[in-house]
Amino acid sequence: MITINTYSQDHIATDEIKSDVINFLFESLEQYGDPKKDIEKCLDYAFGKNNKPGGMVISAIHSENQKMVGAVIINKTGMDGYIPENILVYIATDKNMRGKGVGKQLMQTAIDLSEGDMALHCEPDNPAKFLYEKLGFTSKYLEMRLKK
Repeated sequence: MITINTYSQDHIATDEIKSDVINFLFESLEQYGDPKKDIEKCLDYAFGKNNKPGGMVISAIHSENQKMVGAVIINKTGMDGYIPENILVYIATDKNMRGKGVGKQLMQTAIDLSEGDMALHCEPDNPAKFLYEKLGFTSKYLEMRLKK
């Protein structure tokens, strides 16, 4: 049994929960992850720190052992129409819980609670790509970046 918890500017997580989310995402994202400091910046953005537009954090907790088995961070873009209002920045499930519906439950919660359109970035070889497509996400553009 999984319990889903949501946090936002109106329901900010404790420092312990924030730390748990950062550590969980850092460990669980594996080759698709970022440094902890970048995950923390994204989390701060979701909670509206420094007057950012905000967003939400969703965690999945295993009911038996109270261990985090999934997490999502969504940031509001502050734009609508020409760019989706939300970007799903991070999503991960515990490697022992993959294929058991946790990711789908997290994604559906994120979709249901977000107002407006949502975008996400996905590596072409990421197995989660199939879940995103099942939930209605499409590849509209090829993303190109200039790193300075």
